[in-house]
Amino acid sequence: MTFDFKQIYSNKAIMRLKYKGAAVYALWRDGRLRAYQGSPFAGGQPEAGELKINDVEEVLAPCQPSKVVAIGLNYHLHARELNMAVPAEPLIFIKPATSVIGAHAAIKKPAMAGRVDFEGELAVIIAKTCHNLSEAEALDYVLGYTCLNDVTARDLQAKDGQFTRSKSFDTFCPIGPAIALDVDPQSLSLRTLVNGQIKQDSTTADMIFSVSRMVAFISQVMTLLPGDVIATGTPPGIGTLQLHDKVVVELQDIGRLENQLQ
Repeated sequence: MTFDFKQIYSNKAIMRLKYKGAAVYALWRDGRLRAYQGSPFAGGQPEAGELKINDVEEVLAPCQPSKVVAIGLNYHLHARELNMAVPAEPLIFIKPATSVIGAHAAIKKPAMAGRVDFEGELAVIIAKTCHNLSEAEALDYVLGYTCLNDVTARDLQAKDGQFTRSKSFDTFCPIGPAIALDVDPQSLSLRTLVNGQIKQDSTTADMIFSVSRMVAFISQVMTLLPGDVIATGTPPGIGTLQLHDKVVVELQDIGRLENQLQ
């Protein structure tokens, strides 16, 4: 396995791994891994025994959401870049669970897509079932945060006039590598790099809507389930990927998500 655990920037995070042939959740803490007895989304707790890093076969997507709810136009500078008005309330759309892949998994370019774009984002991971939350209680239902790439077939988005097809292809939602715990989501640097060149360089402090606002708003529309993901929007600088490009989404105190377009 080629994953470099230095790509996890948090000292305390939840991972999902292929370990000795089985998918397991593990707590990453101070450079060590402990397997969960069951799932952290169903009350599971870390076991006493330590996993051997050399026996990890694959780093999987850190959760298995029923849905990914994404926010459009949620950075002030991105709205300015597009010459668009700041929205009065969050603009939401859904990416299916089948679009989710983990760190180092390949993004597959669909035959029908001409232009495939990257969009680096902060992702919120829901801890427990919630509906109709207030902003004051919203963060109590958040487990933690990870990196996300909202891959988009831009030409199909323009052709369709809406987001579903362009955002929903299998492999179009890389997330990971781990769910960072105890992170302040409103003051994180966010960068996206393509083949080592910085394409997006921003901070979550530029968000139009806070994490608590987004979680509360979405919960007033639909029930959120344990493991569901909220993609919080992308900063300015989105661009196009060519075949074999390596794209990296990097978030302060969380980690580094790497994938390649194939």
